[in-house]
Amino acid sequence: MKVAVVGATGLVGTKMLEILAMRKFPVTQLIPVASEKSVGKSLEWNGQTHRIVSMDDAIATRPHIALFSAGGSTSLEWAPKFAEVGTVVIDNSSAWRMDPNKKLVVPEVNGHVLTSADKIIANPNCSTIQMVVALKPLHDLYRIKRIVVSTYQSVTGTGKAAVDQLMNERAGVEGPMAYRYKIDLNLIPQIDVFLQNGYTKEEMKMVHETCKIMQDDAILVSPTCVRVPVMGGHSESCNVEFERKPNLAEIRAAWQNFPGIQVVDNPEAFEYPMPLLHAHNSDDVFVGRLRLDESNSNAINCWIVSDNLRKGAATNAVQIAELVQKWIA
Repeated sequence: MKVAVVGATGLVGTKMLEILAMRKFPVTQLIPVASEKSVGKSLEWNGQTHRIVSMDDAIATRPHIALFSAGGSTSLEWAPKFAEVGTVVIDNSSAWRMDPNKKLVVPEVNGHVLTSADKIIANPNCSTIQMVVALKPLHDLYRIKRIVVSTYQSVTGTGKAAVDQLMNERAGVEGPMAYRYKIDLNLIPQIDVFLQNGYTKEEMKMVHETCKIMQDDAILVSPTCVRVPVMGGHSESCNVEFERKPNLAEIRAAWQNFPGIQVVDNPEAFEYPMPLLHAHNSDDVFVGRLRLDESNSNAINCWIVSDNLRKGAATNAVQIAELVQKWIA
């Protein structure tokens, strides 16, 4: 099983390598790919040294699977070239997510849609992934009408430059700015660019991707996405309205029986999901603060937390690869 990791030196690419090793994915040949300035350098993986290669050199090896985390423009240019030689590309950018001919996959939610004909598979946005994992079992129970979600997204979602900015500010050190504004002791209610409707691109990703993954265009999503000076994962406050009255005991049971979800919901003991204490370095989605909406008998409020670099990106991509590997092997 020859596996290429495109963007192998970035935050998500590094995490993909870590997850491949942790989950014992059957890699017989690792092909790390990075920008031209990194070509020829080496990286350590699974106890061995591997030389970083160019895109063309990687394609020449005809990898079975290529995990992409190198940005949308790179994916648009190079994913089809990998696919042409028979490689299955699993892409972490937004390039292919809303392409009607490409599958957008969260394995626990809609992994069944994949077929051996799929050569470019899209990995959803991090904030969408954790939300649909938490809400899929509830949609199956009650049918979701509307989701109002506010996100509290870690600086790791922006990348290393943002982490460096936060750490520099915390240490009182001048340095490059990944954001327009200071992030330490601050919140920035903008993630990605603003669109003509006043929402950001990140917010509209949540709208469109949720409907595509859940295979239900009738679900209404109203998002507000906020960058916070946090490490360890993204958090989301969700108000969810259903077609019929929900039952909290049924919801808890559905969560407990759904793969990839951990329930942390004991307010009397001050137990609720937190990014640093629960999600960080975990592949699960954590749910809690479950309560009925006092203003709407058909709605609930809940809190959803997950490590955006793992389940929100790298782990989800590797889980897709595990599904793909079954028909390649």
